[in-house]
Amino acid sequence: MMNTATTGLAAGMALGFAGYFGGFWAFLLVLALGTAGLIVGLVVQGDLDVRGRRQR
Repeated sequence: MMNTATTGLAAGMALGFAGYFGGFWAFLLVLALGTAGLIVGLVVQGDLDVRGRRQR
C-alpha cells in the first residue's frame, strides 16, 4: 500500500516525464487523466460521495 507521499512522488515524476519527453500537451493530457483517475478512485474507495451532487 502506498502512502500519500509516495503517491505524490509518483504523480510528480509521471508529469515530469510527460512534460520532458512529450511536451506541453502531453503534460496536460497526463494531468487531466490523472485527475480523472483520482476522482474515480476516490468514488470507488468511498471517500467522495457523488450521489449528493447528482440529486437536485
